[in-house]
This record gives sequence, C-alpha cells and structure tokens, in this order.
Amino acid sequence: MPIRNILLVDDSKTELHFLSDSLVKRGFSVRTAENGEQALQRLTEGRPDLILMDVVMPGQNGFQLTRSITRDPRFEGIPVIMCSSKGQETDKVWGLRQGARDYIVKPVDPDELVAKIRAFD
Repeated sequence: MPIRNILLVDDSKTELHFLSDSLVKRGFSVRTAENGEQALQRLTEGRPDLILMDVVMPGQNGFQLTRSITRDPRFEGIPVIMCSSKGQETDKVWGLRQGARDYIVKPVDPDELVAKIRAFD
C-alpha cells in the first residue's frame, strides 16, 4: 500500500513547516504534532501510513514515543522514521531498537527523505 498520509512529530515550528511543505509539494498529505501528547491524539483521530519522528522534544522524547507506538497493537504496522539532529551511530542504533524502521539526520535532504519513505511503498 503506497504511503500517502504522514504524521510529522517535531517540537520545532521551523522544522514542521519545512518538512511539511517539502512533503506536501511531493504529493503527501501531512498532519503535524508538536509533542508526544499531540502525536498520540493525532493517532486516535486517524491512522497515518507513516510517522516521521523527532527525537529531542519536551516531555516524552521521540525514542520513548516510538517505543510506545510500535509496541501498541492499535498502531501495528505503521512504520516510524526517526528524524533528528542526533547523528551518532549509537543514536541510530537506539532508535532502531525502539522500533523505528529507519533514521535520518537533520538537516534533512527532502529527496533523501522521500526515497526513504518510498522504500515502504
């Protein structure tokens, strides 16, 4: 099933705007959340095809949120791509161990991001 609807979770309004704009221009439908609580609310409002998750956020961080989403049977099968300025190999490994299916380092190249998203089609 092709990826069309993306939930973008990031506490930076600048990142939300940049990534959302980049994805919409490439034909995706994007909903946004600025923290873990909003992200969980968006998930109950409608099931996305993919989640793009920041790591560093107030409250529940992206690693914790990814772990809770990927272990929740209601959200089974929704791939999560971590998207963070934390670019160490240990961060990537930890993100994947929490259930993320891929990891991309900021600043994001929109074409690279779309290629990673399309890999799930």
